[in-house]
Formats: sequence, structure tokens, C-alpha cells
Amino acid sequence: MNTLGLRFRLSTFGESHGVAIGGVIDGMPAGVKIDLEFLASEMAKRKPGGKYATPRKEDDEVEVLSGVFEGFSTGTPIGFVVRNKSQHSKDYDNLRDLFRPGHADYTYWLKYGVRDHRGGGRASARETAMRVAGGAFAQMLLSEFGVSVESGIMNVGEIFGEPSKFDFEHADGSEIFALDRDAEEAQKALISQVREAGESVGASVLTRALGLPAGLGEPLYHKLDGVLGGALMGLNGVKAVEIGEGVNAARLRGSQNNDFMRSNLNRAVFSSNHAGGVLGGISTGEPLLIKTHFKPTPSIFADQPTIDKSGAEVVCALRGRHDPCIGVRGSVVCTALTRLVLADMLLLGAASNISNLKKIYGSQGVQI
Repeated sequence: MNTLGLRFRLSTFGESHGVAIGGVIDGMPAGVKIDLEFLASEMAKRKPGGKYATPRKEDDEVEVLSGVFEGFSTGTPIGFVVRNKSQHSKDYDNLRDLFRPGHADYTYWLKYGVRDHRGGGRASARETAMRVAGGAFAQMLLSEFGVSVESGIMNVGEIFGEPSKFDFEHADGSEIFALDRDAEEAQKALISQVREAGESVGASVLTRALGLPAGLGEPLYHKLDGVLGGALMGLNGVKAVEIGEGVNAARLRGSQNNDFMRSNLNRAVFSSNHAGGVLGGISTGEPLLIKTHFKPTPSIFADQPTIDKSGAEVVCALRGRHDPCIGVRGSVVCTALTRLVLADMLLLGAASNISNLKKIYGSQGVQI
């Protein structure tokens, strides 16, 4: 499937070395102010180039095709594209018949019997530019309700930041979105080191959503944490996702993991947030906290043993342009995917009880 969401839906299309990549958002309410400068600024965070990313140069300028009129959403599908301008497809000619270790080449071939070997085709991280664009549109809706989403790098390989020093404002201005300014230079040095060695390194991202209302998420089959986990695990290179304490909860006692409550104006105030803002798959109103863990980029420049389409054992000698640490730009996509899920949950929650519906339609039906 190429669509995320039930009420606020993003569908994407295109390949890494195709003419363009694009997306369609369906479900954006009419009357939302569309901020194209904000859209461009979000795309700039993810776009390739720079010292710590792939040297591929792309403008990543979003061309909005529909669904916007005089600066506001019309309620109809928002279509948009980004033209690919810097494909070096010949760099991948030697990969036409072999499978790159750690990539989706082999599984795509098994599933479809055909694959686009140029940069990975649909499996390339190039497609995530459309998720960032979609996430920017989602944020325009979330901003109407005071909801913000931000991400940053917790660690690069074995270089960990100190959680007590995590600063999302600093991360927003960091070249590698580092949360801990004191760990940033060592993290940058490690990325540069592995790049020079033709290697790669993994990273972990912390995403935080603030201002989220309580009550978002559907019981059983569309839980907030379940959908977030599915969306983020669907991101290229992600191998694990945690909500709140995550795996650490398995080491705790109930008295350590429970978030005790007291009352303030008849609403719960939590003494801690081990749950990460989600209980029973539904938001508590506390900050939503998500950890996303990226594997090392499988694109490395050492010779690697593999097989080709005929089953013969061959050597993969990679060329092309690749990120030494996909978690860096991946952090921007984590923000975008969280925004998309939250926008969807916001719309789903609008019809969760009769009181909400009566606020919209009134007890006597629609007022014209």
C-alpha cells in the first residue's frame, strides 16, 4: 500500500531516478491556511547535500497542483510534485543483475519479479521527501489546535547525548539535528570518520509532540501508539520504535512504571510520563514521546559478497552517492510521519461521541 491514514490520507508515487516524485493529500478540511514558506523550510531540512548527507543535489521545490485557492485549502485533494533533477543512473548499471546486501533489492525481486535498480527505485529514501511535504501540510492543520511536533538525534552509533541536556531548539539549528550540544561535535566526527572509510553508522531519534489533546486514538485496531509504530517502522532503515519507556519498561516494577495521578480542575495531572503520552492506545494529554532507531545505511563502499538473479555468487562493488548516517535526515521524516498520524487521529476523534457531533450540526440538524 502507498497510502497512510484513514481520514487524513497521504498517498505517494514516484521513484528515486524517475521523472518526479509526488503525493496527494485527501481529507484536509477546507479553510486551513496553507503556508508555502513553511513547506519550503521543512523540505530544506530533509533535502540532500551538505557535509553529513548524500552529495546528491536536489532543489526539492514542491509544486502544488490542486486543493489550494488564494492561500487556503479548499477541502479537495491537495496534489503536489517534486521534479528529480540530479539522477546519476549510470552509477547503478553494475547493480542491474545483482542484489545489494542490506537493501530491499532481493525482496522486491521475489515479490514482483521486476525491480528498478537505479538507486533502489521505490524503496529509495528519495520517496521520503513526499512524506515530509505531507507532514508539513499536516502541521498546518495541527497548528490550528496548538499542536507541535519536533525531533532530534539522541545518538549516532555509540556516541550518546545526555537526556538531561536534550534541547529541541538546539536540534532545530544543528547540522545533524543533535539534541545534546555537548555530544554534537563527537557525533559529527563519527559521521565524517565512517564516510571517509566508505562505511556507515546507525542513529536514534527522539520525537516529541506537545499540545496534544487527550482522547486521540481508536480502541483495539487503530491505537495511537500502534499506528505511530506502523508508520515509523514503514520508514526506510527503521528497525525499532519505542513509546515512552519502551523496552526499558520490561525492566521495571509496576510501581516504577505507573504514572501516578492527582486532580487539577477535575483533570488528571500526571506525576511522570513513563507511558509517553499514551494509555490504552489513546492520548493522555501529556507530551507524546517516541524513540525511533535507524540501522546503518546499507550503502557502503567495501566489496560485499552477494548473489545475482541467476543465483551465482558475485561481489557487490557499490558506486553512487549515499548518506553515511540515514538517521540524520531520517529525523525530519520522523517528525513528518508523526504529524500525519496526529492529523488523522484529530479528524477521527471529531466523531467519537454525540456531544462532538452536536457541536458541529446542532440537535436539529445542519444550519444553513
